[in-house]
Amino acid sequence: MQKVLTQMNIQLANVLSDISGVTGQAIIQAILVGERDAHKLATLRDPRVRASEEQIARCLEGNWQEDLLFVLKQEQQGYEFCQQQMAACDGQLEQYLQQREDRSQGTRLPEEMRKGRLQKKKGNKPQFDLRAELFRMSGTDLTQIDALDVMTATTILSETGWDMSKWADEDHFVSWLRLCPDNRISGNKIIGKGRLPTNNRASIALRMAASTLRLSNTYLGAQFRRFRTKLGSPIAIKAMAAKLARLVYRMLRYGMKYLDQGAQFYEAQHRKLQITQLRWKAAKLGFRVVEAPAA
Repeated sequence: MQKVLTQMNIQLANVLSDISGVTGQAIIQAILVGERDAHKLATLRDPRVRASEEQIARCLEGNWQEDLLFVLKQEQQGYEFCQQQMAACDGQLEQYLQQREDRSQGTRLPEEMRKGRLQKKKGNKPQFDLRAELFRMSGTDLTQIDALDVMTATTILSETGWDMSKWADEDHFVSWLRLCPDNRISGNKIIGKGRLPTNNRASIALRMAASTLRLSNTYLGAQFRRFRTKLGSPIAIKAMAAKLARLVYRMLRYGMKYLDQGAQFYEAQHRKLQITQLRWKAAKLGFRVVEAPAA
């Protein structure tokens, strides 16, 4: 649709971030039923749009060629058909999840208090409360783990299931995901290291989730940044993906709760560890570390 609108000199992309939104769809549908007045079309603006009606009207001074209007109509009908198909798929998925056994044992779904983590009903995301259904099916809310959103949790559960007893412990689970180091050992010595490529969708989802921790002001975010500085991005992403996999295993296997302690807590712990190492090295060299008096 955007290409056709550009050919018609309708520059909605300059004032709307998404033409499939409320304002964009209202304007396109009005054009298809015969409205040509730019100012009348601009009045269909949703109050949440930052651009004013005058700015939108200036972007609607286009040419109304019959062939381009026909193409726009075809594209709009195709978009609406895809939306109907996805809605039908969402309904089938919701029905399937509701038929699964309820493992929440009457526990209420934890209220999401973090900004930006609530599931927004827009785009291609399921148009029902998928987080609540996953909680009812698995008995735990994996989205409490930082970097794991609803869609990532869905991918993990669809690939691994909720029953972690299939793996003896979390190390076996990480190994199955091929997120463990590929160390070649002979005589109790590491003689080589390799890579463990995988097409496992759960592993890929965990890696993508780990990469989002780069700017996260959380315990896991601070840990990832230290790993990235020390080991480089590829190894740090794999290491954090393995960390996330262990947390998922513990929550699903033992019903453990995840509570973020914050980046400051991690930094304080790391500082204590550094001080302990410095004291040990100083003692080994015959010195003693003395804490400087507060200024």
